[in-house]
Amino acid sequence: MDRRRALKTTTVLLAATPLAACTGKLKTFSNWKQAQQAVLDLLFAPKVVQGNAWNLSQVMQHLAQSIEYSMQGYPALKGAWFRSSVGSAAFAVFNARGTMSHDLAEPIPGAPALDASQALKTSVQRLLDAMDAFAQFNGTLRPHFAYGELTKPHYERAHLMHLGNHWTQFHARTATA
Repeated sequence: MDRRRALKTTTVLLAATPLAACTGKLKTFSNWKQAQQAVLDLLFAPKVVQGNAWNLSQVMQHLAQSIEYSMQGYPALKGAWFRSSVGSAAFAVFNARGTMSHDLAEPIPGAPALDASQALKTSVQRLLDAMDAFAQFNGTLRPHFAYGELTKPHYERAHLMHLGNHWTQFHARTATA
């Protein structure tokens, strides 16, 4: 690793360290039930996804994958060094702010392709099932592919922030003439 990159990484870690104990108010979904209701509402008032090649069904599949992998294990992990430094620092910043920002069109590394033709109802049900399974899960959670080891409360916040980040790209359908 070159010196400049090491300095940048150290700066990010030092800036994030005081924030690690903070838990900022969640910006979009304050709790699991509220997020589940918003997912269910998509069946009655579907949204248009803007700024992403994925359709609404694909976004639901992506969100379901993320929750499922927290229990099953992600198909591919970033290196241990990344997860324990840059990744955990990024989570600390997101956690402190109560909101996440990431590339909304980036698939989970190693995850199967998202099915553009899958019915929205099927994708919404999969996400709701994943959310229910996570809420009831008492086993050992698997490391996040980028953030590393997370407790269940931290994983729940990560999932809520992930959902909220994707919700920013949803817009109401407009009537056409």
